[in-house]
Amino acid sequence: MSVEDPATGLPIGEPVDTAPAHRPDRSTALDGTHVRLVPIDPAAHAEALFANAHGPERDALWLYLGTPPFADLDAFRSHLERSAASDDPFMYAILDRATGEPVGHATYLRIEPAHRVIEVGNILYTPKLQRRTGATEAMYLMARHAFETLGYRRYEWKCNALNAPSRRAALRYGFAYEGTFRQHMIVKGRSRDTAWFAMLAQDWPARKRAFERWLAPGNFDAAGHPKMSLAALNAPELPAGPHRLRRAVASDAPALAALMERSWAENQAILGVKPIPLMTPASDIIASYETWLADEAEGLAGTLVLEPRVDDLLIWNVSVDAPQQCTGLGRALLAAAESRAVDLGYSTVRLYTGEKLTRNVDWYARSGYAIERTERMPDRTAVHMVKTVDSRGR
Repeated sequence: MSVEDPATGLPIGEPVDTAPAHRPDRSTALDGTHVRLVPIDPAAHAEALFANAHGPERDALWLYLGTPPFADLDAFRSHLERSAASDDPFMYAILDRATGEPVGHATYLRIEPAHRVIEVGNILYTPKLQRRTGATEAMYLMARHAFETLGYRRYEWKCNALNAPSRRAALRYGFAYEGTFRQHMIVKGRSRDTAWFAMLAQDWPARKRAFERWLAPGNFDAAGHPKMSLAALNAPELPAGPHRLRRAVASDAPALAALMERSWAENQAILGVKPIPLMTPASDIIASYETWLADEAEGLAGTLVLEPRVDDLLIWNVSVDAPQQCTGLGRALLAAAESRAVDLGYSTVRLYTGEKLTRNVDWYARSGYAIERTERMPDRTAVHMVKTVDSRGR
């Protein structure tokens, strides 16, 4: 968003807090359930990392890294000693939490505290970490540390544009693709185009929820396979008929609050009490739920607020601005919620509405929702409704 310069009337960037972010330091470890990240220590980590990352069958691990596979342990140890002495790049060893064994490394680099920009890269996952829960947890721990402890507002991911697995990983983790810098570098004697991705501080609450829902023990079956896809949890858009819903960010809170007040005005008069969705500040809604927005040329037209739970997807709120009601947007939002349930692997969708809102109850019933129960509350009665949708499986 930009504002106008008062002297010239020309657009300029919005004012921001100019306090610098912090640099990572060697006294801090990042602890997870499956992995632990500690500043690289050649004496402790070189031998095991070399064994896990080298050999002819593992040369592919180094294909897109800036360093080659190393000829021997001494050469690799010297490389790690240089990394350990560097504040930028700043390398972590990734340790298996159960065994303490080094199974990979990852690095913060291009660290710019004044601009609050930091990059994650130079990621080496050995076969003992690849396709394991700890691989995803390592990226969660580094992102959380960058945003919540170090105070960065932009977190970057860059990779060789030919590195399809890295590009997929960036999107899966919730980074947004921003473009490709052509002939950006010469690496190992070859021209490299670089694909740029980034995650912003305002994106982090939604990305954090996705990571934590994916990492939750309840997301894994008895064989250890995830039920929900992290890529699906981090989907940037949601189709809704002719609309493309976008995820809300913190700066959308004022517009969301105004939309909900307008859309609930008639129902509030019928209820005689404040509707439950209006009892939560818009900023808290965006921070706590999947909040999807439908934009029109005139501004925000509707919102769909969802809560993925262990066994179902809850439609926490559907709001349509008064001028857009009876245009089909509400039905499109409802269908989008059901599509989202299928994408996340759910077969059950639940919602609730007020007993006095008979028009809402009837509308949901016509859309296939059945009354499951009523809940007597001190100042109102809520009607809970449920629908089974066709699931493609988790």
